[in-house]
Amino acid sequence: MSKLSSFSLRGRKALVAIKDERDASIVRRQFERLGIDSTAWAPGQAIDFAPDVTLIDDELLPLEAPMQRRFVGRCPIIALLGTETPSRLKLVFDLDPASFLVKPLRSAGIYAAVVMAFERSERTNDLKQQILKLEQRLRSRRIVLAAVLQVMHSHALAEPAAFALIRRAAMEQRKTIEELSAEIAAKGIPPRATG
Repeated sequence: MSKLSSFSLRGRKALVAIKDERDASIVRRQFERLGIDSTAWAPGQAIDFAPDVTLIDDELLPLEAPMQRRFVGRCPIIALLGTETPSRLKLVFDLDPASFLVKPLRSAGIYAAVVMAFERSERTNDLKQQILKLEQRLRSRRIVLAAVLQVMHSHALAEPAAFALIRRAAMEQRKTIEELSAEIAAKGIPPRATG
């Protein structure tokens, strides 16, 4: 399944939490033009769908109920800023917005804010996945090191030769170096030295 382009907005769903009716109507009209289905929301109101993006007015912050915080964390957030005080900005930063708009709203800039929110969210998710993979590899390096030391000791090999032996055995067995190293560390049986 291919992922949606950040520029493709038709059919997306938005949750809109805007205090001022004038700003809310501008967002509704612009979303209709862009093909985004929008649902108005007020804090405390139940949500029965998973939005693709949430626009939230800084005047509705802080979101204190756990249910409100949980739904907001599921999709990219566009913060609507009306006041640039440090305390208000702190409340907005706590939401980790992917984009923002400045009030009073105009139709110009809404498309760019939504596209940026989707793109920023996608890039952030990609980076989180890369970090998880790197953390896994880092944890597995200790196992690889233990296996290399065991092979060095059992076959009287230098470190490069011991690692090459593990790598060759992993390729022959169609396993990753980390998988084979875990087996060596667990069983205490290093691969057989050849040649």
